[in-house]
Amino acid sequence: MWRSIAAKSRHVAKNLGAVRNFKEVSSSHTLSQSSFQCHLSKSVSSESLLPHQNLRFLSNSSVNPSGGEIEHSLLDSSPNGDNDAQSHQFAPINDFSAVDNSGIQLWDLETKDDLEGLPEQFSEDLSEYGDVDKGEIIVTDIESAGMSERLSIDLVGEGDVQISGEGEEEGKVYEIDAEKLEELLSLLQSRTDGSLESNLDSMNLNLHEELVLKVLETPLVLGDNLIRFFKWAIQNSDISVTTCLVDALVRAICSDLKKKNAYALWDLVSEIAQKDIAVVNSDILNQLIATLSKLGKGKAALEVFDKFGEFGCVPDSDTFYYTIEALCRRSIFDSASSVCLKMLDAEALPDSQNVGKIICWLSKGGKANDAHMVYLLAKEKNKYPPRSAVNFLISLLCQKNETVKLAVEMLDDISVESQKYAINPFSSVVRGLCRIKDFDTAKMLLSKMIDEGPPPGNAVFNSIINGYSKCGDMKEALEMKKLMQNRGLKPDLFAYTVIMSGYVSGGQMEEACEVFSEAKKMHSKLTPVTYHTLIRGYCKLEQFDKALDLLAEMKNFGVRPNVDEYNKLIQSLCLKGLDWEKAEKLLEKMKEDGLHLSGITKGLIRAVKELEEEGLEKGISIEAAV
Repeated sequence: MWRSIAAKSRHVAKNLGAVRNFKEVSSSHTLSQSSFQCHLSKSVSSESLLPHQNLRFLSNSSVNPSGGEIEHSLLDSSPNGDNDAQSHQFAPINDFSAVDNSGIQLWDLETKDDLEGLPEQFSEDLSEYGDVDKGEIIVTDIESAGMSERLSIDLVGEGDVQISGEGEEEGKVYEIDAEKLEELLSLLQSRTDGSLESNLDSMNLNLHEELVLKVLETPLVLGDNLIRFFKWAIQNSDISVTTCLVDALVRAICSDLKKKNAYALWDLVSEIAQKDIAVVNSDILNQLIATLSKLGKGKAALEVFDKFGEFGCVPDSDTFYYTIEALCRRSIFDSASSVCLKMLDAEALPDSQNVGKIICWLSKGGKANDAHMVYLLAKEKNKYPPRSAVNFLISLLCQKNETVKLAVEMLDDISVESQKYAINPFSSVVRGLCRIKDFDTAKMLLSKMIDEGPPPGNAVFNSIINGYSKCGDMKEALEMKKLMQNRGLKPDLFAYTVIMSGYVSGGQMEEACEVFSEAKKMHSKLTPVTYHTLIRGYCKLEQFDKALDLLAEMKNFGVRPNVDEYNKLIQSLCLKGLDWEKAEKLLEKMKEDGLHLSGITKGLIRAVKELEEEGLEKGISIEAAV
């Protein structure tokens, strides 16, 4: 039986063997095991074809275009007459799952005469395969092409074969003249002295979509020429402007960052969209916005963004990201904030990395609240931004009193593992809490840091000590210093100085001097600020002798008084003590140290001196009169 099938297959193949070698058709055609492949024929789903095993009689057949002969490599009977192998090879199987899902295609026939007798013979052959009903062959739509007609055979439906010609529009393949194409590309890749459009008109091109698409996809074509060619092509032919063509043009122009071409492209796309909004989509507009962003044209990018609704496009995550990027690059943060709010309403967030960038841009532009809303939505959508962006947002939220609480809440989102290395955001939050005098929350956060991490350092303790000292709560300040020492940390000069300042502000000079003595024991070298704190306290109490003693002591500890120290002390001597003589002595010491007092302070010394001399003269004259 299967030998008979093989013989009939040869007959069918001969009927199908008249193949014409068109320029655009491959010179050889191969029938693979799962599909018949041929250029310029229509594709049909393989599920409607013959069972997989029943097609094997044609699986190894090949068409020889030169002679029209068919070569078969069907399995022959073994010399020993083993018919079991043959029956196994050709046994019909009703398993359609083995058929490849790719379309099965047949080759083109040259004329309709080549089909004489084919429908009946092919149908009879198909009906004898056991599993397939007798097929039907339909001959349709014969197209004249040059000297001959062309037909194509498709398998349609289960067991059916359709023979049809190519449609006049759909599926039509145009021949591209290689010489004309090369001449066209050479023109577009160079700058012409005359009119480009005139040169194009003189070429007598056979314009069609394939040619235009080929030009748009060719590299090294000048962007200006490409846009002018596109306009000329759609105006001088019946080519329909499709999304594919516009997308190819946009990709070509956007690959070459030039401001002039970008603006010209946007004008062209806008003009096309006004005629047919179905041609323009979000991807095309996104490419334009991204290009304008790279060129630093934020307002132009915003203009494209505002056209989405008019063009019937829906902004996606890329749209919002590129628009915000373009606006923030030009520091147009108010408009960026407006676009950000629209992004939040649409819940169209980009990926985690780009979310982090948006947070940083808005934070730098003073839009920390908007950046925080982006963070909250990202957390809800499981698009956690990078840790660095979150830390940066926390630090900026801590700079304003009204947003410190938001930063405290963000610390709760840090995982225990990451928390060990998050010393900077924790320190910023503690500093912000102390600035708004929320010491209870600051102490709770400090306890959490001690228990869970990150381990608090001198900066955290100093922030709390400084806050308590400014408020005059010296007892809590000293407790923080003691806790600091218990954890093995050595209080630095800043801690001692702020505690001394707290005592000085309250007029408690003795306690301040005790802290000063402890600081001298713990640190071999003090700072001018430490001495200045005590000198200021003594001057405030008009104890100028002690202030002068501290000034002299500074040199013994290797601390050189600066101009500010002398200036403050001289002003206090003149205004409060009216002791111009000591002020003049300090002025002489400044000259010895190579320091120069300001003219205003020198004038103050002379004024006090003259005032005192005038008073003495008046007193003497009064006594003489009496």
